[in-house]
Amino acid sequence: MMRTRPLKVALLGCGVVGSEVARIMTTHADDLAARIGAPVELAGVAVRRPSKVREGIPAELVTTDATALVKRGDIDVVVEVIGGIEPARTLITTAFEYGASVVSANKALLAQDGAALHAAAEDHDADLYYEAAVAGAIPLIRPLRESLAGDKVNRVLGIVNGTTNFILDKMDSTGAGYQEALDEATALGYAEADPTADVEAFDAAAKAAILAGIAFHTRVRLDDVYREGMTEVTAADFASAKAMGCTIKLLAICERAEDGASVTARVHPAMIPLTHPLASVRGAYNAVFVESDASGQLMFYGPGAGGAPTASAVLGDLVAVCRNRLNGATGPGESAYAALPVSGMGDVVTRYHISLDVADKPGVLAQVATVFAEHGVSIDTVRQQGKDGEASLVVVTHRASDAALGGTVEALRKLDTVRGVASIMRVEGE
Repeated sequence: MMRTRPLKVALLGCGVVGSEVARIMTTHADDLAARIGAPVELAGVAVRRPSKVREGIPAELVTTDATALVKRGDIDVVVEVIGGIEPARTLITTAFEYGASVVSANKALLAQDGAALHAAAEDHDADLYYEAAVAGAIPLIRPLRESLAGDKVNRVLGIVNGTTNFILDKMDSTGAGYQEALDEATALGYAEADPTADVEAFDAAAKAAILAGIAFHTRVRLDDVYREGMTEVTAADFASAKAMGCTIKLLAICERAEDGASVTARVHPAMIPLTHPLASVRGAYNAVFVESDASGQLMFYGPGAGGAPTASAVLGDLVAVCRNRLNGATGPGESAYAALPVSGMGDVVTRYHISLDVADKPGVLAQVATVFAEHGVSIDTVRQQGKDGEASLVVVTHRASDAALGGTVEALRKLDTVRGVASIMRVEGE
C-alpha cells in the first residue's frame, strides 16, 4: 500500500544537473512514487539568481536562502548539486542536523571531506549517497559498495573525465595538436571556458580518491592521489603509441600493492594497448575497468557527464534514500575498516616509454643502456632514428618503480650524448 503523505525534497542548485533533476521529478512523478512507495514532492529549490526563468519550477519554490531551506525541519532528503567545498559542506552537515538525508554529486567535497561527512550522517542516522559524483550516469559507486561487498577488489582502472577523453580521442583520430583539440571541445560544449580542472586532472583525481576509498575500504583523500595533467601530450606521443600498437588515455588507477599491504591512487596520461577494452572508449564517454578476486574483470561504460545522465544517477540515489526513509533504515555508510596505508608514487611499479634526443654517433646506445642497468631498470625494446648528427632514441622498459625510473632519467640528463628527454609516459593495461 502506498503512503499518501509525500516525502519532501529540497534541491540545492538548479543549473544543468539540478534543472534536469527537477524536470524528471515532475515528469516521472507517478513512476517515482510507485517505485518508492510514496510520492515525492519538490519542497524548495535554492539558487543564486532567483530572477532567472526556470521552466516547470513554480516561482514560490525558489529561494536564495539555502540555509533556511535545509533548516525547515520537514525536509526528508536534500539533493546537493551546487558543487565546490563551501557552502556545500555546511549545508550538508546542517541538513543532517535537521533530520534530512543527503544525495550529492559533489566529487571535490567528498574527496576532501568524505570521512567527516559520513561520520555526520551516521551521527544523525541519515543517508549520504553520491552515485553521481563519479562517472555520471554509469552505475559504479553502488556496485563497488554493495554488489562487490563480498569480493576483494584489487584494481580500478578507468577513464573518468569526458572532456579529456574527447580531446585525446580527437588527437588520436585526426592527428590534431592539443590546443586544436581543446578548441574543438570548447566549441562543442565539452570543455569549460577554464578547462583547468579537467585537463590538469583535478576532476579525475577527486574521483580516483572516492573510488579507491570504496574499493579498498580505506580512507583516501584527494591529497593522497598522484595527479599529472595531459596538457603536455603531443602528436609525437601519439605517433609513438601507434608504433607500439597503443593509444593514449588519461587514466585514474587505484590498486593494491602485490603484497596487499598498501594501496595507491593516481591519475596521469598513459599508453594502453589497442586490444584493451578502454582503448575503444571514444569521444566524451567514460569507462571503468574493475579487477577483483572472485568476479574477475568487469567493465562499466557510458556517458560520464551532462545534465540528463548525471540527473539519472541522482534520481537513482533519491529513490534508494526515500525507500530507506520509509523503512526507517539507512543504507551502507563509510567502510574504512581495512585502513591500509596509501603509498606514494615512488612505490608504483609499471612500464615506461621514454623518448630521448641524443647525438647520432657510435656508443650512445651503449651509454644509455648502461645507465638503465645501473639503476635496475630492465629494457624491453629500443628504437633509434637519426640523421645530421642528431637522433631520437625510444626506450620501452619492463616493469620498474617510479622511483627507479626517476633516478634513471636524472642520470640520463647528465650524459653529454643526451640532448634532452623529449617525453616520458607510463604504459598500462597489460
